[in-house]
Amino acid sequence: MTFLKPHIHIDFAAQIWKMLIDPLQGLLFIETRDTEKRQTLFSAFYLSNGHTNFINLLCDERWLTGIEACYNGVLFLHGYESALSPAHKGLIAIDGVTGITLWSNYVDALHHVSITGPVTYHTQIQPQKLFLTDALTGATLWAYNPSIDLDLDPQIRVPHVSETIDSGFKPYIKGPLTGNIHYLEYNDFRIVSLHTLIEAQLSQVLLIIQGNNLVYEDLLIDKIQKLQPEAFIMHQNRLIYIKNKVELKVLNL
Repeated sequence: MTFLKPHIHIDFAAQIWKMLIDPLQGLLFIETRDTEKRQTLFSAFYLSNGHTNFINLLCDERWLTGIEACYNGVLFLHGYESALSPAHKGLIAIDGVTGITLWSNYVDALHHVSITGPVTYHTQIQPQKLFLTDALTGATLWAYNPSIDLDLDPQIRVPHVSETIDSGFKPYIKGPLTGNIHYLEYNDFRIVSLHTLIEAQLSQVLLIIQGNNLVYEDLLIDKIQKLQPEAFIMHQNRLIYIKNKVELKVLNL
């Protein structure tokens, strides 16, 4: 029997492409891409209560954009140097609660995010010179100082790879195991994602046990041709994962 229930469950119309967590405000940002319509869409949720701040936000540039980073309630989107170049250029700052555009800059790019704010550089100046930028206004604050502007910890835990399975899971596994097992412990929960062969079809499943009891199970994807990467992450007490490439689920553990 399944005892845990998703805290957040969103079934998107397009494939989930990227996911970011803002550890300062507890926001989850999602980028989805609709290749047929050539649209990139953005959504934001509060992890604490599951509230949807905005969903399927579409910018003026509908395709050549994507999630770059986030900081203290602000989502940063990037552009590209050209349609044929993978190099990022330009920044658009989006309010993570309202979805309103706060500012834009089409010549700078984001280098990384520090505890003091986003670190940016001018794409037309070489060698690179890094600066701290105000997340809310886009104003340049000061020259980047690595001894002060330390990297921001996203507070994300990822599972480790194991070649063996905890014996407590064995009664709940259907079909022979294939490939590595991704395993994580949190409090008294033990969590795995693994691949099995059922009727010669490869599937990836998520299992959570508490003691020796199965408290959650989900088929993440089936009838696949190759092994998938790790299927879940932990942020504080929340398990976050993607199902069938389009469903977002979050569990409170």
